[in-house]
Order: sequence, then C-alpha cells, then structure tokens
Amino acid sequence: MVDPEKVDILLVDDQPAKLLAYEAILDQVGENLIKAGSASEALELLLKRNVAIILIDVCMPDLDGFQLAAMIREHPRFQKTAIIFISAIQVADIDLLRGYQLGAVDYVPVPIIPELLRAKVKVFAELYRKTRQLERLNAELEDRVAERTAELAQANAELEQRVEQRTREREEALAQVHEMQKLESLGQLTGGVAHDFNNLLMAVLGNLELAKKYLTDRPGALRLVDSAIQGAERGAALTKRMLAFARRQELKPEAVDIPQLIDSMIDMLRRSLGPVIRIETDFEIDLAPIRVDPNQLELALLNLAVNARDAMPAGGELTIAAHRERVEAGEVPGLDPGTYARICVRDTGSGMDEATLRRATEPFFTTKGPGRGTGLGLSMVDGLVAQSGGAMRIDSRPEIGTAVELWLPVFVGNDEDAVERSAALLRPDPPGSFWVLVVDDDAMVAAGTAGMIEDLGHSVITTNSGAGALELLNTHPHVNIVITDYAMPGMTGGELAAEIHRARPGLPVVIATGYSGDPAEVDAPRLSKPYRQQDLAMLFARLLGAAPGSRPLASDPASSTAPLRGTDESAPVLESQRA
Repeated sequence: MVDPEKVDILLVDDQPAKLLAYEAILDQVGENLIKAGSASEALELLLKRNVAIILIDVCMPDLDGFQLAAMIREHPRFQKTAIIFISAIQVADIDLLRGYQLGAVDYVPVPIIPELLRAKVKVFAELYRKTRQLERLNAELEDRVAERTAELAQANAELEQRVEQRTREREEALAQVHEMQKLESLGQLTGGVAHDFNNLLMAVLGNLELAKKYLTDRPGALRLVDSAIQGAERGAALTKRMLAFARRQELKPEAVDIPQLIDSMIDMLRRSLGPVIRIETDFEIDLAPIRVDPNQLELALLNLAVNARDAMPAGGELTIAAHRERVEAGEVPGLDPGTYARICVRDTGSGMDEATLRRATEPFFTTKGPGRGTGLGLSMVDGLVAQSGGAMRIDSRPEIGTAVELWLPVFVGNDEDAVERSAALLRPDPPGSFWVLVVDDDAMVAAGTAGMIEDLGHSVITTNSGAGALELLNTHPHVNIVITDYAMPGMTGGELAAEIHRARPGLPVVIATGYSGDPAEVDAPRLSKPYRQQDLAMLFARLLGAAPGSRPLASDPASSTAPLRGTDESAPVLESQRA
C-alpha cells in the first residue's frame, strides 16, 4: 500500500544495473521509487502516477534523455515537474546548458556521490510536498472564502428581504394611518353636514306637522304635505346613517333579547328578500341580552339582509345565528376581554374578492349599480357596533358566500332606563300650561320648536345664546323647563346646563342635539334631532307630569331663586302665550 505522505520519484534508465544503483542510493530518502527502462515506459508511468521528481539518464537508445524531457514539458500537467539529468558522457557545458533549457532543475555527473544525490532529491521532494500542501491549503481557503461569501450573500439577501418587508410594513402602516386620517376627516365632515341637515329637517318637519293640522278640509293639500313629511323622514334616516358612519349618532341603548328581536323581524325580512331566499335562524338557548339601540340594530340587520339579497339574485339561503362567546385579551382585534354575543349573518351568495373585502366598510364604496346603493350600509353597521362597544368582522369568499359577525357585549343587570321610560309614558299629561325656554342659535330651529310647543298649549320664550338664556331666566323666574341646543358659539348647551343647575337645581334642562358624543359629560336629558311634536309631548309628560315633588307650573314668586349670571343684555326674545 502506497503511503499517501510519500512522493513518487521516477527513475529512467535503459540499464537495469544503474536503476538498481539509483534505487539503493535513494532508498534511504524514504519516498516511493518507480523504475522505467525506456522513454515510452516512463511516459506511461507519468500518466498514471503523480510523479514529483524524474531522474533521467541522458544516453538512452530510441529517445535520449533530452528528447524525453522535451516531450514531458510539452504536456501541461508536467511543465513544472522537477527533472534531474544524470550522465557520464555528456557533461560539457553545452550539455548542461541544453539540459537547463529543457527545464531541468539539476544536472548530476557520473560517478554519482550518493550523499549529494540524496540531498538534492530530498530538497525537491520536500519542495513538492510543501507545494501540494500549499495547494490544498489554498483550495481549502478558497472553499472557505466561497462558503463565507455564500453566507454573506445569503445574509445580505435576508437583510434586503427584511428591509423590504419592514419598508412594506411601514408603507402599509402609513397607508393605514392616512386612511384612518382620511376616514376621520370624512367622519367629521359627515357628522358636521348631518348636524346641519338635522337642523334643516327640524324646521321642515316641525312646520309641516303644524301646517297639516290646518289642512284637514283639503285632502289634496294633505297628500302633498304627507309626501313632503315622508321625504323629510327619509332625509332623517339618511342623516342617521351618516352619523352612524361618523359614530356620532344619538343612540338609545337598552337591554335587547336577540332571539326575540330577530324573530319579530322575520316577516319583514321575508317581504324584503322575496320568496327565492330561505331564511334560517340559529340561537343559543338562554342567550344573555345585549345593551344596544334596538332600532339601530334592526336597521343594521336589515342592511345586512338586503346586501345578502343583492348577492343572491338567483336565490339562496340567509342564516342569522347568535351565540355567546368569551373573548380573552388580544383574541379578537378591537375587543376588550369579556363576554359577548356574536350575531352572524351568513349568505350563500357571490361573495367578495380580497380587494373588495378590504374596501367593504369604506364610506360610499359600493359594487352595486347606480341608484341601487349609497355605500353607507356597512359603514353604518360598523359605526353602530363600534359605538356600542363591540366590533364587526367580515369573512367572504367568491362563489361561496359572505359572513358578517357583529360582536356586542352582553348586558348584565337591570335596564333602569327602560323602566324609567315606561314609567314616564304611564304618567298623566301635565296639568295646565307651562313656560318653556328654547335656546338655539339657528333661528329656523328655534321658531319651529316654539311653534310645536305653542300648538301643545304652552308658552315659549326663545333666545339664540347661552348668555341670553341666563339673562332671561333672571327676569323670568316662572320658566318651568329649558330646551337648549348643544353646539352654540360662546357657551355650549352643556355649559349652560351646568350654570342653570348651579343656580336653580330643580329646573329641568334638556339637551337637543343630533350628536351622541356632545352632551356625554352633561347629566341632563337628551332630545334627538330632528324631533317631532309627539317627542316634545312625551318629554313634557316625563319631566313635568303629576309626579311627587312637581314644581308649580304657573308664575309664582316662590319659584324664583338665586339670580343667574349672564352677559348678553341684547339677546333677542320672543314671548308668546297661547290663549
């Protein structure tokens, strides 16, 4: 077995005796000695072995040593192999020059000095061995460099990927922020427009209701007035949707039994959806009630049902389910930990692709044709659920269907507001007439409200500012109730109510507004705009009915209390007394 650490030394001579002599001399070197008796045999061995040193006798038949060396050097593999010439005859300077020109590293004359030959062979053998070691080390180094380069390239690719991902996430986050800002701005604009529109509807509805009473003998005119009232009511419904999107509509939450509410809607849903759509319900037994505005929830469910109908033009199935769910922290985005009722409205319609699903709750976005939708339906539902302390989730797949989930917190306790409202409705009508102070910076709203109150048989004083209201209360201590707008310049309705409660704690102050958020900090009854005459009548019955502790309803010096602070001495005043 050949020792891998030893190098091959090729001995070339046509005389076997010389080959044996060379072998005896070099045996002490400790390398692999290979013998060739001719040039052709030497070439054959060179091609088979990795020869480090070649010892060639110059004088040989057929091919001499010089010719053999020339052939060896022509092969690319052996251009740097060490060649040592040995000769007893051709030892002249011209012979040595020729040998070195053929790439010989040494030229040894005969007789050979064994020690000198061994020393020379050892030097070139060690040089060959070190060269191979350097080549291996260089190859290993190159492999390591290539491996490290590949690792660096992979790390760089991963870094670039991370940078791209973070950049994409940042761009998506900025897009979401911009979208939120856009929606917030749009919500503020929508809420402001709806608020102003409510004031216009107040004047329209109030005057139409009063005008209707004077047209009982004119059926044609009554039909026109009724049509105008219906148009105004549709406008009021639209403002409710706009305020729901802006999350600023006036809600009247109460304890709602979900199965009972939905069961009461089934007949209406069947009429709205048509005979080709089958309606199924699935309610958990003993499902806890939720606290929500029942009218708004009915409107939201009707919107979802109509959307489902439009997604199933050839018919299908609509399933409304409700189950109790326990939500842990972070389990459902947008929900705090707690117990919720999950209302799921599922259809088997055409569904939505991802692009449509992402924009489904955008205001005014709709896939329906012109005149078939406002694009506020899902926005209104989302606003209602969020304002009620819940969250909405939508899952939709093309050609499979859509499922809209409304997560609403369950209600625990007694619905005191509902009990109070029921008790107020059972009270008798307030005896006689009384004085009402109406405060609103919109002259049309104030005049419309005053007209409806006068038609009920009561007296009205109006002013357009909070400061003017305080002055009037100082000079008219017989006022029994104050109805004030909230959003007014100078002094808001909330600030006016606080000042009145400080000076006259027993005087009822009602905040009239279309916003849900405005009077939240004020402990006062609310009146949602646009309100009707029957709303005012119910309000007076509730607050001024014949209940224990009622204040005098006529002018009475005893009802006057501490003066109210006011600064507007020139506030316009309208006093009227219905005979």
